[in-house]
Amino acid sequence: MEFNDLRIFQAVATHGSVSKAALELNYVQSNVTARIKLLEKELRTPLFYRHKRGMILNPEGKRLLDHSREILSKMEEMTHLFEDKTYPSGVLEIGIVETVNALPDILSSYYRKYPNVELSLKTGVTDDLVQQVLDMKLDGAFVTGPIRHPLIEQLEVIQEKLVLVTKGESFRIEEITEKPLLLYNKGCGYRERLESWMKAEGIIPKQIMEFGTFGTIMGSVAAGIGMTIIPESSITDLIVKGTVYGHSVPEPYHEITTIFIWRKDSYISSTLQCFMDEIVSLL
Repeated sequence: MEFNDLRIFQAVATHGSVSKAALELNYVQSNVTARIKLLEKELRTPLFYRHKRGMILNPEGKRLLDHSREILSKMEEMTHLFEDKTYPSGVLEIGIVETVNALPDILSSYYRKYPNVELSLKTGVTDDLVQQVLDMKLDGAFVTGPIRHPLIEQLEVIQEKLVLVTKGESFRIEEITEKPLLLYNKGCGYRERLESWMKAEGIIPKQIMEFGTFGTIMGSVAAGIGMTIIPESSITDLIVKGTVYGHSVPEPYHEITTIFIWRKDSYISSTLQCFMDEIVSLL
């Protein structure tokens, strides 16, 4: 068994497809298929359920996936031990929720100091990003906190005020039962605050429309389709222009804390350490 076989196995497990794994790894499909069959032969057990649409991990495959992540993580850690800590390089994969207003300053400062690092940014909702950090698919992530998990370390970045955003200048809480709520997908911290508030007030919304991007949500609010909840600092320009209006959210639902998280037991590379140092320096 070779380390590369485990990388191939992980790619097939992630995509559920030999062809997609081959495309990601830049291999021919026959080579991927052969390495998977060889791995199953060496382990003396099938690792996948095979069907017309692709491949799904069976229980033995799921066991191997956990072990392979740990093995490859240790290999990466060993490699990082010998890297040049003065001039970090390589890829740093960071997750972000859509509205981290401190991010441009952090990124520009980091890029300026460490031009050899390739930053890969992935947007998502808090729950998804936390899981990707736990699965070691991301080096770290900016999410809504606090996060209570034994494997997660966190650093507070910024506290912000949440506002309910509408097209109209006035707002009545009853409007939530009259107009759609335009929200990020389940797992979003802002949405959780709003849902907690509505539950406490005994309010059932007329409709929840889910969106994936900040731009789409705000464009829809500006068009009068519905209302949303968002950090006030994210829409300052729109409020000044009179495009939308922000309305106060009552305590204890009115504040949100953005934190940076990483997995506690993973190796902290110099690229990640320098990134976290940059966050601290700008707080």
